[in-house]
Amino acid sequence: MKLLQVTTSLLAFPFVWLQAEERPNIIVIMCDDMGYSDLGCFGSEIRTPNIDRLAANGLCFTQFYNCGRSCPTRASLMTGLYAHQAGVGEMVNDRCLAGYRGDLSLNSVTIAEVMKNAGYHTYMSGKWHVTDVPYGEKMQDASRHNWPMQRGFERFYGTLHGAGSYWDPSALMRDNQFISPYTDKEYQPQEAYYYTNAISDNAVLYIKEHNSEKPFFLYVAYTAPHWPMQAPEEMINSYNGVYDGGYEQVRQARFQRMKWKGILDDSWRLSEQAGRWEETPYKNWEKRLMQTYAAMVTIMDQGVGKIVNELEATGQLDNTLILFLQDNGGCSEDTGRKSSTPEWKEIISHGKDWVQTYGRVVTRDGRVVRTGPGSMPGPDDTFISYGKAWANVSNTPFREYKSYVHEGGISTPLIVHWPKGIHKKNEMRRSQGHIVDIMATCVALSQKEYPTVYNGNQIIPYEGRSLLPLFEIDQAEERPLLFEHYGNSAIRVGKWKLVGKSMFNENDVKEEGWELYDMEKDRSETNDLSRIYPDKVKELLVLFKKEAERTMILPKK
Repeated sequence: MKLLQVTTSLLAFPFVWLQAEERPNIIVIMCDDMGYSDLGCFGSEIRTPNIDRLAANGLCFTQFYNCGRSCPTRASLMTGLYAHQAGVGEMVNDRCLAGYRGDLSLNSVTIAEVMKNAGYHTYMSGKWHVTDVPYGEKMQDASRHNWPMQRGFERFYGTLHGAGSYWDPSALMRDNQFISPYTDKEYQPQEAYYYTNAISDNAVLYIKEHNSEKPFFLYVAYTAPHWPMQAPEEMINSYNGVYDGGYEQVRQARFQRMKWKGILDDSWRLSEQAGRWEETPYKNWEKRLMQTYAAMVTIMDQGVGKIVNELEATGQLDNTLILFLQDNGGCSEDTGRKSSTPEWKEIISHGKDWVQTYGRVVTRDGRVVRTGPGSMPGPDDTFISYGKAWANVSNTPFREYKSYVHEGGISTPLIVHWPKGIHKKNEMRRSQGHIVDIMATCVALSQKEYPTVYNGNQIIPYEGRSLLPLFEIDQAEERPLLFEHYGNSAIRVGKWKLVGKSMFNENDVKEEGWELYDMEKDRSETNDLSRIYPDKVKELLVLFKKEAERTMILPKK
């Protein structure tokens, strides 16, 4: 009987042994624009019983990191590289620099390619967003070289774009063809089409159809709760009264629950409040926005429950590794928060078979999409974000938001569930981890060597470390973790974190303006120690510059 010895440089602890024929299924579930404290198991009032159950029967990593923004995080997840090495240092626009092509590098391999080569079946349901796909009429003519099925997935249902209507998503695809949700021959829900449900239901369909002795890798990439705030009315109303107290009240309650749960150290302070409820002129609108956001998270959680139930019904739950995380922190963007009159050539309606190419300005049946405080979110003819103050609540207790690399932008819960492979239950892991570690973990479980050449291209070695040893013992070797997005930059080594906003002049890293934090005593980043420990600032800055060159953050111009 062939055995797999999963080794790692992380720890010198007992090896994990697996029988070759018992390799686990692997499901990676990623949500979009959700804050650190938005899960029930992480202190939220939002109902997430299914994800909470995974946490209670598995592990919660409290110091896990993403890349602070959708595209870079997804590129890192897929490749095990820092986002710039994968070619997606910013968004999906081409700046003609290796780290900023806005397109997955051919010098990388995806998890799907690695796992498929290892004998896994590979499926994806949800948001892709790691290659440029234009909106409008040119969408159909976009190059398919970096679409999911060209990068290792055998089946794909989802969207290529970053955001759109939940009632009529743009760039919706089945496998390699654009489709309308209303004429899709493989999926017609009994209730009204809603994209989050469609992602969950199609993930379940892939599990149902999987009747092979081979294991599978499934990537479930929700757009929820990314703007626009849209959800069924009855689910929104189920949160009536919950947010009547406003930003400060909800944030303080979360802060206390997080301390009680042991997620936060008692000594950590709550970062500065964004927004004052008593000064808010549109309280009913703001309450409705957060109710809708909460509804979107709960619907996503129900979808996770459907996936888990199907695994249980087919006898696959025990040997399926489920990883749940998010792509960045809560989103402070103000999309749709001001009333506007869209500029549109003509207001026309489209038939059920029309492929949605945009979705922000006009609905399929010709209604102008509404924005601003006079428009209550939820329906398909609204397009509004929940705003900075609620994002501040989502990111409790941290500073900043999506796109920044302070903790509010890059911190994610990581929920890990694998009954057959994890013997500890309902435990926290405080060791630092990074999204690049997902690839390393999958490679360790695949029983296959990571390729040095793929499709004739030299492949950059992955950056991460397998998480498998941490499933048993919460102890990891110190290593530098690097972050950069549109100049917002940070490096963390052990307890120290050097961080700043807009830390580049052309191609040169700024020498001044950096903040220094002791993350053991102050993870909410409220006490800048840069003036007290200038030598530590210099030490970390030298390392950041070195790593910036190595990982293709530089050159930027």
